[in-house]
Amino acid sequence: MIFREIYSVYYHTVAKILQAALSHPLSAEELQEMVEQNAFGESVLHLLPALKEEKWQVLKSDGTTPLSKAPYLPLTTVEKQWLKAIEQDPRLQLFGDISFDFPDVKPLFRPEDYLIFDRYQDGDPYEDAAYQAHFRLILDAIRNQYPLEVELKTRRGNQTKMVLLPKALEYSEKDDKFRLLGEGNRFGNTINLARIQQCRRYEKPWEAKKEEKEAPQRAYVVFTLMDRRKALERVMLHFAHFEKQAERLGESRYRVKVWYEVEDETELLIRLLSFGPLVQVKEPERMVSLLRQRLQQQRSCGL
Repeated sequence: MIFREIYSVYYHTVAKILQAALSHPLSAEELQEMVEQNAFGESVLHLLPALKEEKWQVLKSDGTTPLSKAPYLPLTTVEKQWLKAIEQDPRLQLFGDISFDFPDVKPLFRPEDYLIFDRYQDGDPYEDAAYQAHFRLILDAIRNQYPLEVELKTRRGNQTKMVLLPKALEYSEKDDKFRLLGEGNRFGNTINLARIQQCRRYEKPWEAKKEEKEAPQRAYVVFTLMDRRKALERVMLHFAHFEKQAERLGESRYRVKVWYEVEDETELLIRLLSFGPLVQVKEPERMVSLLRQRLQQQRSCGL
């Protein structure tokens, strides 16, 4: 939570609003649009009332600001210490020769200060120069969408060569490994980066083989939430990677709609149940039924 109070997305959003207010009075529509574009979907529930009602006294009711200069957000000492700490993570150098020139501070923590016990020890060789070069080339190919010719060693130790169009890089925290996800190769489109021995841009004419992929099935769940013990904040954190909408119904009461892929349904159910009576699922009826079944199973097991 180091960056939460000083350098969070809310501070950046308010800073942009105040910078705009220095040039002209902001309308209610402009405020709403800036919050939606720069913050989270549910931020309108917190930021807009605080700004419009002058709780923070940085924006007047007419859309102007009493400030004479644009806000500046400097790094705090603890933020510098944290950046110096993550500088020691070898994975950071995969994205370029990155360093933080803060001679006045020491790292907040060092790798030897913590022990990761639930991860395999044979992670990728992040400090290897060839691995770093492959990673950066793949990242560039993903951004600019050009094919790569890859030579690699299979699990059985055989040498193989393929051409594919990179689409994404996937990191497994448990395995401590990166995988390349691509398309257009009939032998498979998922490659462990550590198995790559040569990787280069493919310069010859090439067209990815067409693949018919079924779009993931999507569903939704609607629930009401009582904001006790910071329940709203915890819900938004738990469902951060899901598409969602939040609507205030009254004092400390909210209506939340979450969209998810059907294959994530079990995980979603478990997360909803973790909030106990603070969350009440309203629709669809199928989700209500599934929650009842899980609660009955827990009761029968004495949980």
